[in-house]
Amino acid sequence: MKIALFDTSVCTENLGDFIIMDAVRDHINTMFPDAMVLHTSTHDKISKPSYRISKGSDFSFVGGTNLLSSNMNKYNQWKINLFDGFFLDDIVLMGVGWWQYQKSPNQYTRTLLKSVLHKDMLHSVRDSYAEKMLKAAGISNVINTSCPTMWWLDEEHCAGIPAEKGENVVATITDYNKDPKNDLALFEILKRSYQKVYVWPQGSNDLSYIEELGLNRLSKVLPPNLKVYNNLLASEQSLDFVGTRLHAGVRALQHKKRTIIIGIDNRAFEKAKDFNIKVCPRGQMDELKGILNGDFKTDIKLPNVNIARWKNQFV
Repeated sequence: MKIALFDTSVCTENLGDFIIMDAVRDHINTMFPDAMVLHTSTHDKISKPSYRISKGSDFSFVGGTNLLSSNMNKYNQWKINLFDGFFLDDIVLMGVGWWQYQKSPNQYTRTLLKSVLHKDMLHSVRDSYAEKMLKAAGISNVINTSCPTMWWLDEEHCAGIPAEKGENVVATITDYNKDPKNDLALFEILKRSYQKVYVWPQGSNDLSYIEELGLNRLSKVLPPNLKVYNNLLASEQSLDFVGTRLHAGVRALQHKKRTIIIGIDNRAFEKAKDFNIKVCPRGQMDELKGILNGDFKTDIKLPNVNIARWKNQFV
């Protein structure tokens, strides 16, 4: 068996895509233990070898992140166009999201998605908003499974996440969605609340923004390297996560760290609504202080029926 995987970590400037693809690959390897998995890119134009790989595979998946938008003729993180629809027509979505809150999909987007996506297999999206928007594009064979990064965060796993505040904290900010006043205020609160504050640059320009805000005086700046971040989560026993980078927060949850996402866009707010992830809107500092200094139980509500339904269609 061959599996084609349109890999969102290729040609990316966001290490969060690697966190997503770690999960996508693990789940695919579990679902298809004897398969050869062949990778191609979503963030670059599709080539003839990619067409050939997809056509020669038993299943073609595109994994995670916010690839879909309402105007894919103008904004398309997934670098496909109508021409690709002549060669691709059976791609299955796996935990894919919708880019920001938008109006209904335009005609170009509806035509494109109907062309390249599988007509019969169920598509997996990361939240109910993405499900709603995909259905508005005329794709009815879609269910909300949450992001594959979350599929391990079941009741037993969450029971091992501390309810009380840790001694130290690792934080993130977002280079493409700046709010200097509130981002700086966040770190000032963290500095007063924890013994040690780390900051991890997940995006390609996060480090420049960290330097712009002077956060090196409030925190220890980590290298923009996923292995370094993973090692910190594995080695620091009493560590919380607080920050705007959603998948850095999910990685912390995977390591059983108490996690507070600072909400700056639809991804965090939809996950809070659908799955009960702890989210505090950026700028609501009094609310954040209350969350930081109080105890809370991590009680993520996974759509387990939908996850099983999506996986079982490949059995």
